This record gives sequence, C-alpha cells and structure tokens, in this order.
Amino acid sequence: MEIIWVLMAVVMFGFVLLPVIRRRRGMIEQVHPGHPDAADPAKYGFAREEELDVRLPGPDQDLLDVLDLVQRTQDYTSAAQLLAGTEAEGETRWQRVQAFAGAASLELAQRPGGVGEIPGGQWLRVWRAERPKDAGGAAVHAEFLAQQAWRTATPGTDDFRIIMEEAKEACGAAALLAPGDPVPYLPELSVARGLGYSSEEFEQLWSKVLDRAPHHMGAHLAALHYWCEKWHGSRELAYRFAESAAARAPEGSLLAALPLFAVFEHLPEVNLVRGFYRSEVVTRAVHGALHAVHAARPDDPMLAHVRHLLVFFLVRAERWAEAMDQLVHVDGHVGALPWTLSADPAAEFAVYRALAVAGYEANGGSPATLPH
Repeated sequence: MEIIWVLMAVVMFGFVLLPVIRRRRGMIEQVHPGHPDAADPAKYGFAREEELDVRLPGPDQDLLDVLDLVQRTQDYTSAAQLLAGTEAEGETRWQRVQAFAGAASLELAQRPGGVGEIPGGQWLRVWRAERPKDAGGAAVHAEFLAQQAWRTATPGTDDFRIIMEEAKEACGAAALLAPGDPVPYLPELSVARGLGYSSEEFEQLWSKVLDRAPHHMGAHLAALHYWCEKWHGSRELAYRFAESAAARAPEGSLLAALPLFAVFEHLPEVNLVRGFYRSEVVTRAVHGALHAVHAARPDDPMLAHVRHLLVFFLVRAERWAEAMDQLVHVDGHVGALPWTLSADPAAEFAVYRALAVAGYEANGGSPATLPH
C-alpha cells in the first residue's frame, strides 16, 4: 500500500511540470551551508524522514479517510459523497478528482486483471455504471483516462491517441453534467498537450476554464505546461503566460507565484553555480511567490504547493531563515513538486531540510530563534 501512495503523489501532480530530476549528490556538492549530516531537524519539531507523508502536499484528512475506505471496501459511495460536498470552483475539488483518478489508475496498474480476476479500480467502473449522471464520477473518469494515456502508452502512438480521444470525449460528457464546473475542462488541458491542440483550439478550451474559474491555480499550472511543450520549451512564451497571469491576479491569489513554476520548468539540465539562484529572474520569481504566500488564505489548498517549491529555491539561494519559515508550515507532507520527481520524495525533501537547518544554524539560528 505504501508504494501506491508514493506513485499516486507523482501521478496527481506530475501533469503540472516535468523538468529534469536533479541528483541529490549534485545538489549537496553545490550548497555548502556547513555540515548537513550533522543537522538535527528533530530539534525543530520536524518529522523524521520515515514519518513524512508522501501522499499529499498538505493535510486533507477527509480525502485520505475516504480513499482508504474506497480502496479497502471497493465501494465508491463515500467518494461520490465527498465530491458532491466539495465546491465546484475551488482548488480542492480538482485535487480530490485527481486523487481518486490516480488511485484507480494505480490500482489497475497493480492488478490489470485476467481470466476470472477483477481488475484494480473496479469501483470507478461501477461508479460510472450505477450513477451515469453523477458529475463527480464523470470528472474522475475523464481524469483517469488522461492519466492512463500518459502512464501506459507512448506519446505519438496509436494507443496513446486512442486513449486521449476517449479522454476528450469523457471530458465533454462530464462538462454536460456540470455546466458551471471548471473541473471537467481541466483533464482536457492534459488532453490538449497530448493531442497537440493548435493554439486556436487551446485558446477556445482555455476560455471555457477562465469563464468558470479565472484564477484557478491548478488550471494555470496545466496551461503553463501546455505552452512549454507546445513551443518546445520556449522560456519567453512560458514566462509571458506566467507573468501575465500573475499581473492579473487579485490580491490573495497564489497566481502571483506562477512565474516561479515557469522558472522551475526551464531549469537547465546541468547543475549550476549557486549564483544562478540569486539572479534577477529567479529572485523576482521567488519574491512574487513569497508575496503570494503571505497574502493567501491560510486554508488555500494550493498554498502548500507554493511553499514546497519555495523551499527548493530558497535553499539553493542559501536564504536559510526564509527556507526554515516555509519548512515550519509544510513539514510532514511531501507530496508536491519538486520532491515527487524523485524516486524517493521523502528522502529528497529530507536532504533539503537538513541543508536548511545546517545553513540556518551556521548563521546563528537555533530552535529558540525560529518563529512557529
């Protein structure tokens, strides 16, 4: 069961960005705050590495309880009830749809079924069969198909296109069941990337998302990835999209952090000297993300995503106190970028956390001086 959760974290948020996974050894060679092996995160009340939860970026106990119940009983009822009670316009509904789709996809991968065997994820098939008019089930099914295409087929092949076309049709069916809900259109952002929508086709889809949820962070992250891939990783177009969204964002919106995700998307494949992380482009993006974090609602479900990415950049820039401040808020959960790009998200997070602690202490910090 533990490996299912590890993989789910990757599936749930992997659609957003797929930059190069950097090796921990190379990172340690470049950041020298002191002696990270001697750092003791436990002194700050941080969780031990083996206690870090790789399932989600932050707490959502209702979701975890329901996922556990669904997978244990193979009964979708509680999942349907949870989605029905989750507001359509918010980020939480989209994250929960992704979680249910990811769980079904990974169950199927582990138990593909055979003669006389029930395949994994059967509860999602039963959900769609017994409640064909359930908007939540339709949205989960659409996202499930999009995830299946990326997980089980090679882009550009006939199998990949067939599954993506099926996902596109499922998105349309889900949208008809929930006219004002932006969530059915979000799996299609992944479909657009897979099927290579033209700019005009994508803009038509994007306008439907903006009409329903103009400041939806998850949607903007998916759109950012489309533009990066559409134009073969063009920094200019990706930054332009991210900075435009950030400029239009109302006060309190985490869209002000979108340029930091654009920077992360375009980090070079080679490890760079620490000066890069203090450059004007990176510093400006980090400051925008810090402002967004400070202005956001404490219960914003996307807040943890931004804080985790800030930890990465702040450690790289040797801004130890600020990195520690973010760690205080997110420690315990590691199901977010950049950690989920590692084969061992908890270990990757723990390395950066140890570096932050060591750097903080090397500059006079201690548990007594760290605000909580």
